[in-house]
Amino acid sequence: MAVADQRSFRAAAELCHVSQPSLSVQVAHAEAVLGTRIFDRDRRRVLITAAGEELLERARRVLLEADDLFEAARRHVDPMVGTLRLGVIPTIGPYLLPDIVPALKEGFPQLLLNWIEDKTEVLVRRITRGEIDGAVLALEADLGDLVHEVLVADRFVLAVPVGHPLSTTDAEVKLKDLTGERFLLLDEGHCFRDQALALCSAAHAEELSFRATSLSTLVQMVSAGAGVTLLPEIALSSECRRADLRLRQFAQPVPARTLVLARRKRTSRETTLARVAATIRDSLGRGTPPRPRGMNSAAAKPARSRV
Repeated sequence: MAVADQRSFRAAAELCHVSQPSLSVQVAHAEAVLGTRIFDRDRRRVLITAAGEELLERARRVLLEADDLFEAARRHVDPMVGTLRLGVIPTIGPYLLPDIVPALKEGFPQLLLNWIEDKTEVLVRRITRGEIDGAVLALEADLGDLVHEVLVADRFVLAVPVGHPLSTTDAEVKLKDLTGERFLLLDEGHCFRDQALALCSAAHAEELSFRATSLSTLVQMVSAGAGVTLLPEIALSSECRRADLRLRQFAQPVPARTLVLARRKRTSRETTLARVAATIRDSLGRGTPPRPRGMNSAAAKPARSRV
């Protein structure tokens, strides 16, 4: 598996802490036992054969099951002890983690949480491969065969510059109000972009050519009068504190995303992840977040609602 992932015998040997000749002998022995070639190699590159692709996929599942066997044995006494590897996407991490990490530390003091931040596609792949145990994602994205625990509903609001025609009223926004508006969106690969793009299409709005890499950039561009955008409510108290813009809530049905804790179907960490998800839900249900600057009184509702 190391050779397949690295596409290099030298790099795989370093990863496995063995010499390259020893690794080559072991791979050759495996091919002899299986009766087929897994790799085609020359001095410049390593290629996976057609037979190798199928065998390596099966081998990955075997390794995952073997890991889960040992993890299940270790967690039988206490599932909330040890290390839990979790991912989170960039449009959730900066706004959710400050609320939930203290609650998780308090609730599970012997559970070490290792967080990584990346885009949905990468995190789904890493969960499937067993590189991480789970991830906080948006349910509306493509999660493949992963299962999930629902955490919270995250509604979207419209952000417009001060002085924009849509900033002069407290009425809830309808799709027809957005016809012809120029929207600033995130770059490719962000699932939040896909949801915003779908709304723009339904409203016959225009997407500007500028692509932001973060919600912070979107907020500053809107504040400068470059266009309008959508923001998730969990980001408002952080991103809009210093921005000079106006926030408008949508009429029903309100566009939103559902935040979930996703995992593999069969994992020894199922109990651990279920209890972590329950603690996250509880922590998100406590209190009302600070009112972001620019939100009118009629729209100043809690930024997080329990599902």
